[in-house]
Amino acid sequence: MEARVGVDGGSATRKFIHHHHSRQPQPPQQPQIPQIGTVPQLLAGGIAGAFSKTCTAPLARLTILFQVQGMHSDVATMSKPSIWGEAVRVAREEGFRAFWKGNLVTIAHRLPYSSVNFYAYEQYKSILKSIPGLDGHGGNPQADIFVHFVGGGLAGITAASATYPLDLIRTRLAAQRNAIYYQGIRHALHTICKDEGFFGLYKGLGATLLGVGPSIAISFSVYESLRSYWHSRRPKDATVLVSLACGSLSGIASSTATFPLDLVRRRMQLEGAAGRARVYNSGLLGTFRHIIHTEGLRGLYRGIMPEYYKVVPSVGIVFMTYETLKKLLSHGPLS
Repeated sequence: MEARVGVDGGSATRKFIHHHHSRQPQPPQQPQIPQIGTVPQLLAGGIAGAFSKTCTAPLARLTILFQVQGMHSDVATMSKPSIWGEAVRVAREEGFRAFWKGNLVTIAHRLPYSSVNFYAYEQYKSILKSIPGLDGHGGNPQADIFVHFVGGGLAGITAASATYPLDLIRTRLAAQRNAIYYQGIRHALHTICKDEGFFGLYKGLGATLLGVGPSIAISFSVYESLRSYWHSRRPKDATVLVSLACGSLSGIASSTATFPLDLVRRRMQLEGAAGRARVYNSGLLGTFRHIIHTEGLRGLYRGIMPEYYKVVPSVGIVFMTYETLKKLLSHGPLS
């Protein structure tokens, strides 16, 4: 799911660690990062997401191309997927710049998406921590994990709903090969509304919302748990390196759990694109059944390998960039 982005690994986590170990010998403390305002926080989240997506755009496009294979073609005649072979084909037939096809709309989507996601996570986390029993004062690590899990899921749903049309346009631009039907963001927006109506911009939203909550929740909770454990054992390690490692592992976990929903989402987003006939006409569950019937269970994981290759640097970069920008914007010293 396109929601595997980082979190604020700041004071809340450190306060939890401090309280949890208050009756034990105290290790050296991590340097405190001053809190930053709302605008710098939104800026840091948006830039982190856009930079990460630009760095990993080639692998992201290969993932989409693999995910939609078999949608309009005979699966039985398809050759065995090869990441290198598909990369060579794209470079030969479309040119090297084609690896970044749709990246402009990706950035246009990622800037508001990441900003809303990071900001909403902080707000939901504050609201949840105001509930008795979830404020971290009872020495209950399960309560802290619950706050991160639920807060992350709600933040992902909020961000995905607010920016969904851009995500759909990005998928359609990236899925185009040699035949160009959509000429750009504005043309795609106009054409989709003309051909499919306004609600055509929200095809696949149900699959997105069903998957983005668990995806973000898993990513946030795994990241926070790993980061807390790491700092409790090795408090002197550089914050940036810890964020990179924990962010990458959290991305792998969320990708593995939610990839089938992501694949279904992509295919539903392409329903009726470029005037082509509809393939799935029975909703989310019907789409799942159709894919399993025609492609087998493995069809739900078509494109998982380039996704794995992408998610480690993607999530790692976004966590690392976000925390680095927070320090720069708050004038704190870099680790």
